[in-house]
Amino acid sequence: MTRFRELMDVVGTAVDGVGVLVVVLGIAIASWRFLFVRGRAAGEPYRAYRQDVGRAILLGLEFLVAGDIIRTVVVDPTLHNVLVLGLIVLIRTFLSMALQLELRGRWPWQGEEGLEARSQVK
Repeated sequence: MTRFRELMDVVGTAVDGVGVLVVVLGIAIASWRFLFVRGRAAGEPYRAYRQDVGRAILLGLEFLVAGDIIRTVVVDPTLHNVLVLGLIVLIRTFLSMALQLELRGRWPWQGEEGLEARSQVK
């Protein structure tokens, strides 16, 4: 069982590393697209850049949460670690929701209908 926990600790750390790599590569790709891809309307490149960076952060956060869950549940499932994991997941969930609101202009639970209804009211 000790060997399995050590393996899961390595797997959790590797998943964390993938999350960081996703964020870094996503920001690098978004920056490259912002600097070198032309053909967008005025004001559009900045919005597209923010959306690309936001998507990279969201995807990276998913990997980071997965790595924390693996290490907490499998490697060291103490009450303290589970409470810390709960706090981390709560904070990252809030960040994910805030980023989705920033990227899409609506909350994750609002469908396309809510977006259309708001645009008709204005």
